Amino acid sequence: MSIRGGQRFRIVLTVDAHGLISSIQTREVAPAASSPASVIPALAPGWVAQPVTFGAGGVTIYGTYTHPGSAAAGTLPAALLIAGYGSATDRNDNDPGQPDRNLLQAVASWLSAGGVASLRYDKLGSGQTGWGKYAAHPGQAGLGTYEQEAAAALTFLAGQRQVDPARLAVSGHSEGGIYALLLASGLAGPAPGVRAVVLLEPVPLRFLDLVEQSTIASDAVAIQQDHETAAQARSMQQAVARMVASLRRTGTLPPGMSPGAGPARVFQQPLREAVQIDRYDPAAVAAKLPAHTPVLLTCSNADIEVPSALEDHLAAGLAQASARLDYVHLAGVDHFLKEDISMQVDITTARADYNESLPFSAQLRAALKTFLASNL
Repeated sequence: MSIRGGQRFRIVLTVDAHGLISSIQTREVAPAASSPASVIPALAPGWVAQPVTFGAGGVTIYGTYTHPGSAAAGTLPAALLIAGYGSATDRNDNDPGQPDRNLLQAVASWLSAGGVASLRYDKLGSGQTGWGKYAAHPGQAGLGTYEQEAAAALTFLAGQRQVDPARLAVSGHSEGGIYALLLASGLAGPAPGVRAVVLLEPVPLRFLDLVEQSTIASDAVAIQQDHETAAQARSMQQAVARMVASLRRTGTLPPGMSPGAGPARVFQQPLREAVQIDRYDPAAVAAKLPAHTPVLLTCSNADIEVPSALEDHLAAGLAQASARLDYVHLAGVDHFLKEDISMQVDITTARADYNESLPFSAQLRAALKTFLASNL
């Protein structure tokens, strides 16, 4: 917890067999850095973050290619970094409402320290890329559009002079994890081969199933905090169930329901993409990976967007592919991989303030370094 943005404390509650608090312990935690930028690790000496563009489906995609200023041709392993949910989510995993999450910028810096080049990009609808030819009708953008740009990004990365195309990884955060799996399994269409996969707090269920489960979980917390009654929670859950049924049956929201409002507030991108990606069970996609593909999968006990227990479903799919799985259980890390002990949650939206100036997970950084050094 924090006191009016000042000093932070870790509070540990011990509960007895009857569910009663038996002890409370507090421990002062070092103050957070003064600005979000200050907790982003620096690039390795001699490395540069180069603005680049490439084409995908008639749209110019803008991104950042991170690499050393000088390196022999064909010598570097490289990773494609795919951002999470929402057409407004840019190359750094930021959106206009939360512009300082900066997860993928931090990951790119970590990779540079390990000698791994990377590419991250503003997907359609975000950042410099914007909507391009879809500006007049963004609702026409669907799953194939985003698959196509991910495949084009991997192709662009594999074609860089310094990159060894036989040593490619693809990493996806949250919903980006599904696209990473689609690429690595070959289901996203023709693309360079992938040697290793990194899934950071990925969506582990069909997308609309996760929406339903998240609603139930957030309502349970709201009831405990006296923000709403059980009757209100049941009403919301029923509305979400109707919404999901309608989207799966017709591809449209129920009459009177609009994107961005009420139960449909979760949709930050074209409904078409959300409905189409819902057809994929990530575990079933994972089961189609080439046998023995190295995979790093993370979950966290402090992730309120994707509860850690749900990742076991995805892990089961990876087991079907005989993946070489490194399943990392993070502690005290939020959905954007920040070491967040306060989780200042807005119960009405079940979202945390991921803009907070907090360090990114040291546990993840170490696991990622070891995984890529062993598999690329």
